[in-house]
Amino acid sequence: MKQGKLYLCATPIGNLEDITYRVVRTLKEVDLIAAEDTRNSIKLLNHFDIKTPMTSYHEHNKIEKAEYLVGELLAGKNVALITDAGTPGISDPGEELVKMCYRDGIEVTSLPGAAACINALAISGLSTRRFCFEAFLPTDKKREEILGSLKNETRTIIIYEAPHHLVKTLEQLRLALGDRRISLCRELTKVHETVFRDTIGGALEYYGANEPKGEFVLVIEGRDPEDLKKEEQQKWKEISVPDHIEMYVAEGLSRKDAIKRVATDRGVPKREIYKYTIDE
Repeated sequence: MKQGKLYLCATPIGNLEDITYRVVRTLKEVDLIAAEDTRNSIKLLNHFDIKTPMTSYHEHNKIEKAEYLVGELLAGKNVALITDAGTPGISDPGEELVKMCYRDGIEVTSLPGAAACINALAISGLSTRRFCFEAFLPTDKKREEILGSLKNETRTIIIYEAPHHLVKTLEQLRLALGDRRISLCRELTKVHETVFRDTIGGALEYYGANEPKGEFVLVIEGRDPEDLKKEEQQKWKEISVPDHIEMYVAEGLSRKDAIKRVATDRGVPKREIYKYTIDE
């Protein structure tokens, strides 16, 4: 029997006009739609007159329901996966279903559309060339670990946050990253879409006095690579040049290569390092 195919269908993040013709057609043609919240998704399906049967697939049933969906796909049914808003598989349970499909040789395709992180990045006014996406930060001890790892991140950072956690998260970001530029995007694609551009400290002051409303996408300036480079070079100057050279030699580098590494670490020409080896 021919296997079915899994379609990852991006849905609007606010404005219903952002759905694609291809997604609407696919949702009508597949045999089954797996939705993160059927109560929310039925509004979307009704708006576009989509009558396809729907089943729930969410964080709390992502393993057992994924096995069921894989069984349906292996039996020849085509299945569409949708999330509450945006692209499924990105920071949601769809990731598990995709893995299981590949495990069993089932074809998977993605129908592109809205993604809140990309929308926010595009209108943030910050660098878009390189970025990292952290989604929602964990609420346990891992949060501190992740924030620490972002301290020296030179790429633009994108984080999701709920309104009732926003002020606390801003406080933690300022402590971990310093007072960098930030754009806080909310109500993306909707009538009241807003982008608040300031520093983390400025945002903290504003939202400490004004109650945050709506889901937020935080786009945070990455660290200046030149500042990071200078800081690293300064750290190396805390040890002597001969000790620095011997450190790399002990790791297995030739003396010539060790001298090159030391010069790079310290941001000086190789000739400045060679003079320490003249008497050797």
